Amino acid sequence: MLQPAPIAPPAPAGPAQAGPAHKAANSGGARIALSGMADDRDLLRTAAELTRDLHRPNPRIYWPDFLGSAGLGYATLAGAILAHSPWVALACGVVAVLALYRATLFIHEITHLNHTLLPGFRLVWNLVIGVPTMLPSFMYEGIHILHHTRVKYGTVEDPEYLPLALMKPWSLPLFFIVSVLMPVGLLLRFGVLGPLSLLVPPLRRLVVARFSGLQMNPHYERRAPEGEFARQWFWEELGASVVAVSILGSALIGLLPLHALLVYMAVIAGVAMVNQARTLVAHRWENQGDPLTVTAQFLDSTNVPDGFLPWLWAPVGLRFHALHHLLPSLPYHALGTAHARIAAAVAPDSTYTRANYATLRGLLGHLLASTMAQRNRAR
Repeated sequence: MLQPAPIAPPAPAGPAQAGPAHKAANSGGARIALSGMADDRDLLRTAAELTRDLHRPNPRIYWPDFLGSAGLGYATLAGAILAHSPWVALACGVVAVLALYRATLFIHEITHLNHTLLPGFRLVWNLVIGVPTMLPSFMYEGIHILHHTRVKYGTVEDPEYLPLALMKPWSLPLFFIVSVLMPVGLLLRFGVLGPLSLLVPPLRRLVVARFSGLQMNPHYERRAPEGEFARQWFWEELGASVVAVSILGSALIGLLPLHALLVYMAVIAGVAMVNQARTLVAHRWENQGDPLTVTAQFLDSTNVPDGFLPWLWAPVGLRFHALHHLLPSLPYHALGTAHARIAAAVAPDSTYTRANYATLRGLLGHLLASTMAQRNRAR
């Protein structure tokens, strides 16, 4: 990879961040000097002290939110399949994508939950969403936690990181288009490769290492599960394989109408595409592989706290992604309160406000501009 140009520090947020919550005004800005950045210990201490009472997950929020989102998603998916009007089908499909997307993103909470405080949630999530959509939680558990490891974030050992801002422009559309193929990939993983790998040990090693995690780093290889996690993996994979084989088999013999299969796959692809767009702006993607301090990881991540649209494209607390990297154990429903407390306690030009951004469009524009700059330097 070509070496980037000298890095300039970001301009601090100015008066536009008015009010106690310091409204987001950043639209991208200059590259941030991440490597060697010292921790802002005042911020770390302030964030910890102001959120000590917010770490317990509330089952009265988790259960209705998840089950309601899943119920709405499946109901509108059925509506999209059964509708006679293409406009009604389209409207139902859009709602199904957004609702199932929200329900699916609880997989992120599962990776961080103390499961003794929310018993049964992981099991029910897998039965309702993970297995039917062929995205069981083992595909994320054991993967995502590495992304929060201080010495691995943004390095070659981070399964969820690529320096996208330092790559060529063609990498962004390719990264996005891959999500369209996700339902096909899941059917192949659980309907063909998974069952076959049980009979072919070398294939099994490949399936576990390369095709058993929601990862974006092509160099990352997953280790085989052990202990209780191996048993959890077995049952979740078995369930997803039964679903995949049933879909493929019933489609081949004509029991599952082609129209229903295509609508189902289109909705799953839609969920993947929205999530891919969110992933593109979850970080600035500017680390060149160096281990980073918590503050540097925070500033390489983004909050988009204001407006209505982030509730749709970054639900379940993910509009506060930078704050999540600062306090990864906070449940999603506490992030808004935590953000308001911290923003009210710090100065308008503090480290904390530098991670707040105004819009999805602005972040995508910054990422595209950064990749275009890499192309120009290569000339």
